[in-house]
Amino acid sequence: MNFRTGRCRILVGLTGGLLLSTLPLAAMAKEAPDTASSASRHSFWSALALQGRSAPDVWSRLRKGFRLSHETANPRVAEWLDWYRAHPQHVERVASQAKPWLRWVTQQLESHHLPSEIALLPFIESGYDPTATNPGGAAGLWQFMPATGDAMGLSRTAWYDGRHDVVAATQAAMNYIQQQADRWYDGDMLLALAAYNAGAGTVNAAREAAANRGEPIDYWHLRLPAETMDYIPRLLALSEVVAEPERYGVILPSIPDKVQFAQVETDGPLTLSMAAELAGVDPQTLRALNPGFKRASTRPRDDASILIPVAAKQRFLANLATLPASERTVMNRYVVRRGDTLSAIAARFGVSIGEIQRENGLDGSTIRIGQALTVPSTALAQNSHR
Repeated sequence: MNFRTGRCRILVGLTGGLLLSTLPLAAMAKEAPDTASSASRHSFWSALALQGRSAPDVWSRLRKGFRLSHETANPRVAEWLDWYRAHPQHVERVASQAKPWLRWVTQQLESHHLPSEIALLPFIESGYDPTATNPGGAAGLWQFMPATGDAMGLSRTAWYDGRHDVVAATQAAMNYIQQQADRWYDGDMLLALAAYNAGAGTVNAAREAAANRGEPIDYWHLRLPAETMDYIPRLLALSEVVAEPERYGVILPSIPDKVQFAQVETDGPLTLSMAAELAGVDPQTLRALNPGFKRASTRPRDDASILIPVAAKQRFLANLATLPASERTVMNRYVVRRGDTLSAIAARFGVSIGEIQRENGLDGSTIRIGQALTVPSTALAQNSHR
């Protein structure tokens, strides 16, 4: 949502799916059109195809919330439709990246009574990668600039960046879009989305210039920065592709319409590796669900919370309830000083050299002055705030 010309995206994974509805039913019928076995097979496959199509998924839920006109006849939208038709793998890759988050984002839009097309903005902003950063300063799924993130309550500390926190940043993005629509544009969502990209000052100046030329002041008649001129057409074209993927040669990955994660309180600081052990999940899975943490630990506060896979919630809570305080390891940040050795730092924090090496990806014991180390400890060190 920043005022920039470039973006950094990480697009991973290509997930295909078996579309039962595309089975050659007509060809099967031609092989033995008058036999009972053929009729039986036809009925079986037809029923199976119908079952595959009707299974509830996030894409169906998303489409039900579409409220914007996709303006497919508009040349600016048509240009992006052609692009998506020529690059179906782009949509498929980003859709795969969206799997953990798309249902939750869609639900939040429903609760805010906003068009569900907005759930596709992170396709454009970040490739649905909550760790995405931009050289211009934008970060996270919704690409908040630091100042805008601060204004929307997304805190940034040595331990945490709310712009990378999907739950916090999504709430902030929806509040911001709604604020723009209500304050400046009488609820006009296209203008609000343009302001999300370029800033309300830029959009309002363009509207004033259009009025001075005697032209309409809706989005389509404004002269805006090149990125913002493409921003809305690109979103509307993408929404149309999601509405009719077969028409554009896109195979959307299956995303069940089920809760993917749960937010749970940790009742104090906790390392993500310990949290993963308590939940019985892979540490990388837990880190991926909690990209807002800048270290391998929750914030050093009693009200810390984390996201875990919903299937692991009860196990996590049960194990957390019996976790001894002595095992509630936290992470500290230590900046290497003159005369420090890895063994001395380990002794200071009461941990092994191997633990420090493991947390910092060190192969040996060589460290340098000014180097920041993540050090596990059972108590916060005096310099943990640095």
